[in-house]
Amino acid sequence: MATKKRIPRYGTVTIGGHTYYRTTVTDNEGKQISLYGKTRQELYDKELDAIEKIENEQFRKKSPTVKEYCEKWLLMQSVHVRTTTLTDYTSKVRRNIIPYIGEMRIADVTLDDIQLALVPVSKKSASVYKSVIVIYRCIFRAALESRVIDHDPTVHLSAKGGGVPQEDKKALTDEQVERLLSAIRGLPPYVFVMLGLYAGLRREEILGLKWDSVYLDEDAPYLTVRRAWHTESNRPIILTELKTKAAERNIPLPDCLAECLREAKTNSTSEYVVANRDGDPLSYTQFKRLWQYIVTRTTKERCYYRYENGVRVKHIVTPKLGEKAAHNGKVVYSLDFEVTPHQLRHTYITNLIHASVDPKTVQYLAGHESSKITMDIYAKVKYNRPDDVVKAMGCAFSQWDAS
Repeated sequence: MATKKRIPRYGTVTIGGHTYYRTTVTDNEGKQISLYGKTRQELYDKELDAIEKIENEQFRKKSPTVKEYCEKWLLMQSVHVRTTTLTDYTSKVRRNIIPYIGEMRIADVTLDDIQLALVPVSKKSASVYKSVIVIYRCIFRAALESRVIDHDPTVHLSAKGGGVPQEDKKALTDEQVERLLSAIRGLPPYVFVMLGLYAGLRREEILGLKWDSVYLDEDAPYLTVRRAWHTESNRPIILTELKTKAAERNIPLPDCLAECLREAKTNSTSEYVVANRDGDPLSYTQFKRLWQYIVTRTTKERCYYRYENGVRVKHIVTPKLGEKAAHNGKVVYSLDFEVTPHQLRHTYITNLIHASVDPKTVQYLAGHESSKITMDIYAKVKYNRPDDVVKAMGCAFSQWDAS
């Protein structure tokens, strides 16, 4: 921070038989501080140092808190980023930054403060950790450029090695798909699961899908992705601006999905393909309840609490395959594997690759903006079946046999 120059006004004072030059400066609390020097130059240098420290302290006290500046930064981002991107930024800032250093003055934040705040984030996925690091850098760079701070503590902040590495996504096998559909046929999540498995839609694309985007009367039925579902404070928001331009796409419907959607449309009273009882898009808690139909049918260990003699007691349930649920005879534990919404989409993409669909078409149908995403999946999936590897090697070396 630049220190204001002033005309020095020095007096002299004798201490212990020695003459010193003397002046005073006023600190931020209005107190007079005396400075001494054997020469005018020495005193002048001390005075400049003292004034710079006082101004820096004043600067810090006037600087906003991290929370205040983060909210301002998010507002500034709203001008030039997509709504979905802003939603992601807002979530990460409010969950991973503000709770830990939000009350600090932004000018006081050091690299150590940020690294300590990142300890809880390091227990999350590597992708979340990396994106939080990027947001930290953007926020403090903006603060520096706006002269809200006089140095950037994130200059040496690294995302390398942070976060929990994610396991490779595994597609459902044909047998698992059959068992899953059999377990939930006629239940609320059935249409959602079919759209994930046979159209490869993301969760937000399924929950934002309207019937006006589903063309069942065409010679080759298809659907168009042009809306996305998000929630704010548990309330659903349907956006027409998608995550990327590549997300806008037309997807052909296999016969099984077309028939499923025709039946669903016949019984539907909503403009949304997947809707709540009132015909509105699902809230976040309503989606969780929808997915719970699947979770309750798995053999995943779970717990519940019950009050016994006024004491809250934890009970652990370990379901066994084929058994009925103790408190609901309609529920049978028929799935000895876990399922996630994204796993449905990954199964769709995997099946396209195993069906020898070319990578460019896979990229389009999946709505991947980057071909790298598609090719990374392609490389891991294409020959992960032993018989496929044998066939590929046989083709590669057949010319050697001929020679």
